[in-house]
Amino acid sequence: MATNNSNKKLVPEAQSALNKFKYEVASEVGVTLKDGYNGDISARDAGRIGGNMVRKMIQQVENNMK
Repeated sequence: MATNNSNKKLVPEAQSALNKFKYEVASEVGVTLKDGYNGDISARDAGRIGGNMVRKMIQQVENNMK
């Protein structure tokens, strides 16, 4: 079955910056990521990384609005 991925990047050039950000946040929360495939990390760790990324992005936008 073909996968229909609707997660299109609005700014494709931002991919490298997001990857760098992901690795920074992962190290802050104590999760070690490898280059390439990281599908073997737990869902809990992946959620901690993603949740903290979103939290930091929201905080940055709120600070820029002041």
